[in-house]
Amino acid sequence: MTSTLRLDLSAQSAQTADFPASVSINDSIDLSRHNTMALACVADTVVTLTTEAQLDTFMAKYADSAKQKKPLFVLSGGSNVLLPAQLQAVVLQPKMRGINLVTKTDSYVDIEVMAGENWHDLVVYTVNQGWYGLENLALIPGLTGAAPVQNIGAYGVQLEDCLQYVRAYHLPTKTWHHLTAADCQFGYRDSIFKRAPNTWLISCVGFRLHTNAKKILASYGDVQTVAERYAEQHGRKQAIPDDVMQAIIDIRQQKLPDPKQLANCGSFFQNPIIPQDQFTTLQATYPAIVGYPMPDAMIKVAAGWLIEQAGLKGHGIAPILTHQQQALVLTNHTPYQATQEDVANAQQHIVNVVYEKFAIQLSREPVWVNSDGSIGHHEYVV
Repeated sequence: MTSTLRLDLSAQSAQTADFPASVSINDSIDLSRHNTMALACVADTVVTLTTEAQLDTFMAKYADSAKQKKPLFVLSGGSNVLLPAQLQAVVLQPKMRGINLVTKTDSYVDIEVMAGENWHDLVVYTVNQGWYGLENLALIPGLTGAAPVQNIGAYGVQLEDCLQYVRAYHLPTKTWHHLTAADCQFGYRDSIFKRAPNTWLISCVGFRLHTNAKKILASYGDVQTVAERYAEQHGRKQAIPDDVMQAIIDIRQQKLPDPKQLANCGSFFQNPIIPQDQFTTLQATYPAIVGYPMPDAMIKVAAGWLIEQAGLKGHGIAPILTHQQQALVLTNHTPYQATQEDVANAQQHIVNVVYEKFAIQLSREPVWVNSDGSIGHHEYVV
């Protein structure tokens, strides 16, 4: 049975008086359709937040409520998490909406985007406005508030390249913070938010985007060729960000399954970074191995190539299989029924096979969530 409690927010400040006056709190909620991997999951309590004021009031009342003994767990769009069958926590879902133009000059714009905005829709919107910088990140699933956690990246661009700041609520101290890009301590698919899970709830993200249509990054993979084709179709002598975005959308649609059609959480394994010497040794045996130079004489190796060359493309341990077109993606073939344990079995198998062949250990990208809402370290051994 589902029960609903609504907290009165009559004490909110005057500047938020026009926002909805209540926050929805629901018990025993099925989250199997709130994670793109479509894993079976029921949460004890789910709190949906549509304004920052609601979070302030909820946290003030939460400390005195019967639910205070349950841990808090922040869930955004569910595109990068592996949920347990039973989530015994108070789930906070930031659903604040809005895109605000803060500053506009001849060369750039500053915008502030609320956490509940769909990421891909944001990318399309900014490109259509003539605001560029996010086009290489098109078609990444999820909501904007989750993007800084993973420092999302694709086709040579990372979120940190355009991010100016994050406004986030520090749950342990019940305080709001303005974090600059430096404060976020970004790394490869990493941030202060990821390293301190369930400590921060991001409400909005500030970006600086340029307005120079000739400034593009399209040298990654097939992007340049496809983007130039679009430019030619529109009578342009060279590609612009609009062409790059469309090229990336096309490439991703060809290679990556739509979570709405085939449950998945995007790239499942990180591209491993290995020493140049190890890469050179592997290259002698596998001349076609795909790698990209990194600082400090390191090489980032394409995990998808490793998995495919290990003979695992389209395979795994049912019902969790790698995708037929992109071995880097694990797919769920029994949505809303498969569990974390099924994923654990498949990932262990893939890691073992790849390590036996290449002596490279893969690391999982999506976040493993324990039954109490804490972030787990269910890793694999080789």
